[in-house]
Amino acid sequence: MSSQQLKWVYLVSLSLVWGSSFILIKKGLLGLTPLQLGALRTFMAGIFLLLIGFKSLKNIEKHQWKWIAVSAFLGTFFPAFLFAFAELKINSAIVSILNSTVPILSIVFGFIIFRIKSTQNQIIGVIIGLIGSVLLISSGAKMDSPEDLLYAFLPLLATTMYAINVHIIKRHLQEIPALSITTGCFSILMIPATLVLFFADFFTAENLNDSSTQTAIGYIAILSVVGTGIAKILFNRLVQISNPVFSTSVTYLIPVVAFTWGILDGEKFGIMQVVSGAIILFGVYMSNRKNK
Repeated sequence: MSSQQLKWVYLVSLSLVWGSSFILIKKGLLGLTPLQLGALRTFMAGIFLLLIGFKSLKNIEKHQWKWIAVSAFLGTFFPAFLFAFAELKINSAIVSILNSTVPILSIVFGFIIFRIKSTQNQIIGVIIGLIGSVLLISSGAKMDSPEDLLYAFLPLLATTMYAINVHIIKRHLQEIPALSITTGCFSILMIPATLVLFFADFFTAENLNDSSTQTAIGYIAILSVVGTGIAKILFNRLVQISNPVFSTSVTYLIPVVAFTWGILDGEKFGIMQVVSGAIILFGVYMSNRKNK
């Protein structure tokens, strides 16, 4: 399979996995605090990746570890907590839509920090996709109170970190295998994740014996292994074989999957959401379409 075909396979696969992550976070918060959830997600994914990718760490040169560390905290650690705290007050579908700002932020920071110019079609594509995301918000997602708008800044801060991270991978970690990058990141994060779990009272007998906590751990185990571990490997590879704008276009498809889970979880879904999803898909197409 060619790189051109493979990147679309990765894009669809990541959309399905990460689109499902928001409902898993929502379910996980029924038995865990945001600090426990974010740290446990990182810790469990770290164990999984070290088991399958420990030997791949030899592919990382000494001078590259500083960029692995930056990528680890910007692309994984801090966003895990920001999204968990956001879903305390914001509907999971809204959080998934706010996640759609990554491509346009990728263009902005690509120009400001890395001096990368985008094509006309890329700019048009991300704008179209953002319009589709805004339509999803206005047509179906309502916040419980005006104060909850403050929590919208948390996922936006996370997406800013994601946008910078994709450029770091593309610029400084391009030649490292995707498994090596991902395993390296989580090997660094294991210690801070363990410390957060300890100080957040996760390891207490009372907490671990609680039935709601045990159920939540099951949801986070799925999120950690599939939604964080495996997905991170696919995403890092996607960044390497495509470009930052196309790779972050996965965030346009995520709300479609997230709203589908919303239906199964009892949320209402109308024709306008279908139209908005079509607009988002068109935005992804435009951002990948070559200029004549």
